Amino acid sequence: MKKPVLLGILFGLVVLAAIIFATFGNTAYRCEVCITFDGRTACRTAKADSHDLALRAATENTCAQLASGMDATNRCTNTTPDRVSWKSGQ
Repeated sequence: MKKPVLLGILFGLVVLAAIIFATFGNTAYRCEVCITFDGRTACRTAKADSHDLALRAATENTCAQLASGMDATNRCTNTTPDRVSWKSGQ
């Protein structure tokens, strides 16, 4: 095999390993957030390395399901959740 092909395969394996680690890596916090916005309710879960990031990600994921447009998304993310559940990191 030629050197550029070998380097390309190696680079691809490194990128794949990084994606797998980021997806299945050890996260300390797992949060489920349920929000009612404009008469609709949705719940989403997120995992992160910190309490605040997990809560923020779960809130943003939930609002992505409920709101469309920047204005509605901002209002949704500022809505008090109906429920916030903390689960083990895995």
